Amino acid sequence: MSVPILPQLHERLYGHVSGWYQRNADRAHAFLQGMLVASTVAVLVLPLRTGQPSVIQQLLYPHRPVAAALHSQPAASHHATRLAKATNSAAAPAMVRRLDFSGETPSADAQRLAEWVVAHADNGPLNFVILDKRNAKVYVFAPSGHLIGASPVLLGYAAGDDTVPGIGKRPIAQVKPWERTTPAGRFRAEPGRNALPEDVVWVDYEAAVSMHRVRLTNPAEHRAERLKSQDAKARRISYGCINMPPEFFEQVLWPNFRRQGGIVYVLPEVKKLDQVFPALVGPSQMT
Repeated sequence: MSVPILPQLHERLYGHVSGWYQRNADRAHAFLQGMLVASTVAVLVLPLRTGQPSVIQQLLYPHRPVAAALHSQPAASHHATRLAKATNSAAAPAMVRRLDFSGETPSADAQRLAEWVVAHADNGPLNFVILDKRNAKVYVFAPSGHLIGASPVLLGYAAGDDTVPGIGKRPIAQVKPWERTTPAGRFRAEPGRNALPEDVVWVDYEAAVSMHRVRLTNPAEHRAERLKSQDAKARRISYGCINMPPEFFEQVLWPNFRRQGGIVYVLPEVKKLDQVFPALVGPSQMT
């Protein structure tokens, strides 16, 4: 037969606790008071639920929104906010494209090509240039078709719309006068630096054709005087590059092409415009 031990343990445990409390009554009382104060402070200061104000916040700032309410949203609400932003972004108005030469009087071919570029958004979101070789003049446009600036330029010495294969790899001293052409066509221009080094906008990197500030290293060429000439033929002196007045390059071209480049359209001077830009010919005109 087993002896019941639970009642005996209960009596002994009760006796030990009672004895300890009698010997340490003061310390026990102080401990209970501390627990009560800590519980009161916690109730006043800490929020009862996540995202809700504490009691003391409600008493001191009854009209102030809680930070958690401003910055923490339920998943469904957060998704709705992102969806609304995406919808607003998608609904943003498209770029208004309209050709504006800002008082300049372009040639018929320059006008026709620029109208086509803007009408078909061929330049995409990029700035673009129309280079009229016959008149040795350049036009720089914003993506919308608004003219940013125009300037006379120096072009390749020889008339022609094509480059000699491999010419970009030759030393400049080996380029013959009749090979010094500025190629015609549509080019994806990129900002960069040449071997000098100086800032340039590469039109045809493989052919070493770029747009850059005019260089006055050879006084016999009179390049500064040629830029001021009203005779477009006098502005044919370069090895194929497009030489610009320094202030035009620095204030118009470079600020608008230095980050992502743009599109450069070089009009032909020997070939017909439709030969170089066949997209200008509408379906009804094609045979």
